[in-house]
Amino acid sequence: MSQLVSNPVPGRPGIALVSFSQLATLCETVAPRYADQARFFSVRAGYGAAVAALQTHIDGGTVDVVLAAGSNGAYLRDNLGVPVVMVKVNGFDVLNAIAQAISLWPGESVGLVLHEAISKELAALGKYLRLDLRQRAYRSLDEVREAVDTLAAEGCTVIIGPGMACDLALRAGLHSVFLYSLGAVEEAFERSIELGRMSRQKESKRVRLNTIVAHLRDGVAAFDESGQVEVVNPAMLELLGLDRAQDVSGQLIRTLAPHVRDASVRDAGDSDSDTPASERIEQVGGRALIMNSLPIVEHGVRAGIVVTAQDALVAQRIDRSLRTSQRPRHLVARHKLADLTGTSVAIARVRRLAQASAAHDATLLLIGESGTGKELVAQGVHNASARRGNPFVAFNCAALPEGLIESELFGHEEGAFTGARRGGKPGLFEVAHTGTIFLDEVGEMPAALQSRLLRVLQEREVMKLGAGRATPIDVRVIAATHRDLRELVRQGTFRADLYFRLNLLQIALPALRERREDIPGLARELLVRSRSKYGLPAPNDGKNDARIVAFLQPLFASYAWPGNVRELENLVARAAIYLTDDAWSAQHDLREIFPEMFADAGEAAVAGEVRSVTPDDVRRALAAHGGNRAAASRALGIGRTTLWRLLKALPNP
Repeated sequence: MSQLVSNPVPGRPGIALVSFSQLATLCETVAPRYADQARFFSVRAGYGAAVAALQTHIDGGTVDVVLAAGSNGAYLRDNLGVPVVMVKVNGFDVLNAIAQAISLWPGESVGLVLHEAISKELAALGKYLRLDLRQRAYRSLDEVREAVDTLAAEGCTVIIGPGMACDLALRAGLHSVFLYSLGAVEEAFERSIELGRMSRQKESKRVRLNTIVAHLRDGVAAFDESGQVEVVNPAMLELLGLDRAQDVSGQLIRTLAPHVRDASVRDAGDSDSDTPASERIEQVGGRALIMNSLPIVEHGVRAGIVVTAQDALVAQRIDRSLRTSQRPRHLVARHKLADLTGTSVAIARVRRLAQASAAHDATLLLIGESGTGKELVAQGVHNASARRGNPFVAFNCAALPEGLIESELFGHEEGAFTGARRGGKPGLFEVAHTGTIFLDEVGEMPAALQSRLLRVLQEREVMKLGAGRATPIDVRVIAATHRDLRELVRQGTFRADLYFRLNLLQIALPALRERREDIPGLARELLVRSRSKYGLPAPNDGKNDARIVAFLQPLFASYAWPGNVRELENLVARAAIYLTDDAWSAQHDLREIFPEMFADAGEAAVAGEVRSVTPDDVRRALAAHGGNRAAASRALGIGRTTLWRLLKALPNP
């Protein structure tokens, strides 16, 4: 095999010119005209010898297209894996050859040797031209010899045909006319170059695709319409436990046959199939795999099937990584159990129970008045558990209307309701996946949503609004309430089965008045925090903080603290702002700085009557502050949510 043309232009297709007769000389004459478009190789051999000479170069990617003619070209087309372009003889070529024969040897009998079939039209034309024209067809080299011998025996002295026929005629002492014209060869060259370019592009895409598929971590296998393997990447073989060094086609087909069949059924639109062909979990060799299968459709016709496989453990790790990296910063628990300040027996019990609860994923119920630190304990339990570092999502069940609570907790699909977010929205249970969700004021949850919450706790899956299937979740639930859930169950406003689901572990948080010995220490810590929060200068010697704590001591001993630690925090912050070093005066007294504590409810509390805020207290506080709820809640030492709850208990005017 010799290269006729060498050109440094990259990406040119390689074309082999295969002939062992006069056609080879003609092709070699034409090749230099196309040197800038392709690389040409001359193979002066035919049939089996040509196949042997070409195969190595085809496997190495040197030859993209083969150019040949006649039976030799037909043989190569059947035995090579690359396109074979045939030099075609048209009617003009035949007529031109006949005219040449008549001109050179008038009155002679002419024999025409054609590939595959004779022409009936030429037979009629011979009679019209008063030409003795005989035809013979051939399909192999032996048939060419037989055709020439037969025509010679019939008296033909001129042979028109391919190069081999002309060579045999000359050896027999006959005249000959070469059938293939220069135009036919040039046309074949142009078709070869175009086909070579297309073949190069297709091969380049195939190699690129195979390279990409080979580097995918997911397993990929493609099958043609008959079910034979077309492509399989190393990841698929590894996931299925097959030896890539061996021929694994049969094993691969047997292992993936159900998925190939399912894809075929789905493509056919079989509505009786209950199991979708996508995202099915299969156990293969002791490993859980996520399997997907999908038909390959080309121009509206199914051309094959592609099956993918993914290790379920890898998918879980990726899911955890994505959830962690995409988690909003506010979904982080800031407090630890060490932040529970105090040495009282009551708070020591809370700390001990919380530490024990953190060691397990059981549902936890926190009970206590508003402001006792239920969310702080919930965050501390989360940070002390194996779920630390994963999301901590807090939600107040009394803060939103019923319709919004459902959307916030469970999420919705696009178009689930008017105003639904485009693309849908994950619910807080999904956001808290692998972490903890804290449901504050769970006793205020509407009855219609209690059953949905119960199902989440039972099944550990959530159904978005407008969704067709549930989403599994891994969430630890911590609920909190200031209400007596047992009493609500007896009243029929809270589901008994939900209560028992929530009340697996229980921690009752003491009110601040029940652990008065912890108040001075809490006040000192809250003073430091308030100075940092409001940018207040720290005292030089620390004596000022001690004077403030001593100044507040009468309230520590006698006040009822209806707002608990939250109220203490507000009081201490006010003291830190008002009682600065410059403004300190012995003339300041409690009534000047904290007048609300000496209102009707406060007078009794300072006198030693310990009680909680009642709806009547709320009514009086609102009246005293002109209906301003924010001022009333501050005066009562309670949060806005608690004030709102107490307002609901007031009778309608």
